[in-house]
Amino acid sequence: MKKSLLAVALSSIFTMSAHAQSSVTLYGLIDTGLVYTNNQLGHGNWQQVTGSTQNTIFGLKGSEDLGGGLHAIFKLEQGFLLNNGAQAFSGDGFGSQAWVGLQSDPYGTLTFGRQFDVMNDLVGPLTAEFNTWGGSMAGHPFENDNLAANSVVINNSIKYASPTYRGVTFETMYSFSNKAGDFANNRSYGFGLSYAMGPVNLAAGYLQFNHAGNGSGATTASDTSANFLAQRQRIWSLGGNYTFGPATIGLVWSHTQIDNTSGVFSFGTGSYLGANDASAGSLAGSLRMDNYEVNAKYALTPALTVSGDYTYTRGAYNGSSPGWNSAMLQTDYALSKRTDFYLEGVYQNVHGAPADSVLSHAMINTLSPSSTNSQVAVTVGMRHAF
Repeated sequence: MKKSLLAVALSSIFTMSAHAQSSVTLYGLIDTGLVYTNNQLGHGNWQQVTGSTQNTIFGLKGSEDLGGGLHAIFKLEQGFLLNNGAQAFSGDGFGSQAWVGLQSDPYGTLTFGRQFDVMNDLVGPLTAEFNTWGGSMAGHPFENDNLAANSVVINNSIKYASPTYRGVTFETMYSFSNKAGDFANNRSYGFGLSYAMGPVNLAAGYLQFNHAGNGSGATTASDTSANFLAQRQRIWSLGGNYTFGPATIGLVWSHTQIDNTSGVFSFGTGSYLGANDASAGSLAGSLRMDNYEVNAKYALTPALTVSGDYTYTRGAYNGSSPGWNSAMLQTDYALSKRTDFYLEGVYQNVHGAPADSVLSHAMINTLSPSSTNSQVAVTVGMRHAF
């Protein structure tokens, strides 16, 4: 009898221990504010928006300790528009992320599902557009290099992330088209490498899309997961930053080659801009874009931060040489670790693009295009994390 009671007690202890090593967390981020734009489709405009700097999301994430340094992990995340409650990725139950995988302390992490790409994981954090101190509105023109925070999500993907060794992390991924007899149609693959040690952070990456938005596959047009609709899109990126005291400065370069493009979608506009969009002109042919970004952030106090960036984008399109000047300035005040307020201004000017092309219209990321070659937007907003 005593042995039986002892066995029951030990079993209960082990069960409680197993439960203690497993967790499921509800989390989220809400970003909302008011934006004034001097020109959207020919008119000045005040609007209440969500996601000017970061995507508004809620989600579940979990981990189970399987023993021996092995963990089962998952994440289910949905983006939404706070101003009207709509899904950020129309029709998707968990449009922002939906994956499951295994994490090994000595061997790395392998995940399967709908995920952000590896270049966004490693190079993105070095840009202003990825971070709360710049955010979505500071994105490079048309978000051409996929470095803004989590703007493009990739289906049917397998991702591997190595453990960090002496500051070095490697990631690679492959996304299937899932199409019988058409293996390469709407697939994606890429890799990234980062180094972080002390005040120095460096990263580089490559990402390729084949026939993005062509039906189902790696990226789709129906839920706006695709950005450029094209035969092929290739992106190279390289960046670094250095932190000294309360200041961080960074440099990022990216090169995007887009072959036989037919349209581009800027997250937040709600429409594709292409040959049939009279408000913005047409887009067809091949496009090359080089982005050169310099950014800086300075903490005046533990609660008050100022930041800014400037990006020059040099393009090549059907014999023309368009160029973009983009600049952002933000000040942020944190009431707590979870709640802050920000004031941000963004300016964009484009020159040298064909007049009948969407490229000739300035278009700050998340906003509808200007009717001219310049656009200015100012936003005041609030963020709350939970």
